[in-house]
Amino acid sequence: MSAPVRGPSTNAAGWSAWRVVVAFGVVSLAVDLVADGARSVAGPLLGQLGANALTVGLITGGSEALGFILRLISGPAVDRSKRYWGWAIGGYALTALSVPLLALTPFLGTVGLGVAASLIIIERIGKAVRSPAKTVLLSFPASAVGRGRGFAVHKTLDQVGAFSGPLLVAAVIAATGALWPAFAALALPGLVALVLLLCIRHRVPDPSVYEPAAETAATARAVGEEASVDAAATVAHAEAPRRRLPVTFVLFSASTGLSAFGMVGFGVISFHLTNANLVTLAAVPLVYAAGMLVAALAALASGRVYDAIGGAVLLSVPVLVAAVPLLTLSRSLPAVLVGVGLWGAAVGIQDSTVKALVADLVASPRRGTAYGVFALFQGAGTFAGAALAGALYSNPVMLSAITIPVQVVAFVLLSVVVRRQHRVSRGEERSGT
Repeated sequence: MSAPVRGPSTNAAGWSAWRVVVAFGVVSLAVDLVADGARSVAGPLLGQLGANALTVGLITGGSEALGFILRLISGPAVDRSKRYWGWAIGGYALTALSVPLLALTPFLGTVGLGVAASLIIIERIGKAVRSPAKTVLLSFPASAVGRGRGFAVHKTLDQVGAFSGPLLVAAVIAATGALWPAFAALALPGLVALVLLLCIRHRVPDPSVYEPAAETAATARAVGEEASVDAAATVAHAEAPRRRLPVTFVLFSASTGLSAFGMVGFGVISFHLTNANLVTLAAVPLVYAAGMLVAALAALASGRVYDAIGGAVLLSVPVLVAAVPLLTLSRSLPAVLVGVGLWGAAVGIQDSTVKALVADLVASPRRGTAYGVFALFQGAGTFAGAALAGALYSNPVMLSAITIPVQVVAFVLLSVVVRRQHRVSRGEERSGT
């Protein structure tokens, strides 16, 4: 692949591109401390409120899916309005408010399960509202430092929050013997995330200053990879919003959706850990934290590899996912822990590197839309996989017999994407970009 094009090192406020990337990472760290702290014990909470495995799968998988699918609406809306900051701040606020309110659900009697399901869904809606806008904002400074590394560093900080949140939850549960105080404790990092985000907006109101014209031209060529690539860069950029999303992008989205189908989801995994008496309630967040630690390391490593070899690094995801259902729903704790490690590695690679590849395949005027379409595939796969895992909870062998062939198809589609990306990259090198 050609070397990444670098943008301006600082903006008018004197903030370097790396400083902006890290600042966004710290915001994600704080808000993921909230979101993943809650997700680590969502299964046990729903179980205590009366849910069975299928209900847990439908609620947690449905909320995850809705959080992805709604980006199909929020992504184009972000592109049209260009109000990236408003969407980002609103989405972060929904998460920061909904999670602490889960502390009330054990005291609501028969309506507790319904309220908890609603708040879990609202938290994921917050993710849907903010993600396209936040990712577009981040893509600008990341283009100046190398998208693979930029997104990987952001994801690593994000995963630090995803690791720390469950530890905080575990500590509170161990100290109090109850779930509700853990949710209440997550109000503080949510407030910190909002304050820091407002600070970034004040200092860097327009992060697009970090993306140079040469980078815009390169992404416009990716959008028109099946059309002529010798048009002037400014014309290509102006026409990008009216072009269809590239076939390569659609194939990539489909392969990611198929991979998501085999991921089971930690809601079902956490329910299994307590339902099968494999660990105590306080230890469930620790298992989730271990998975997030693996995800952080995988995100950082895969980002660096992506800058060197491109999308080929993603070929490891279907291979990892293929073993997840059988291991994570095993009655053996060591097998479950290995499965959670594989699950975490796949999550880390997907959640960091896929965003870099989407940014390389789609020009900035349509990135919000592209992230929304991409999320539709990912959400559909997530919901179908979580529902199937809940339905076949007692028969992981049959579950694996269904998901493994799906991962083979995902691998084949992804191989096609990698070859097409390689051809586009070689074309850019020959054209001197």
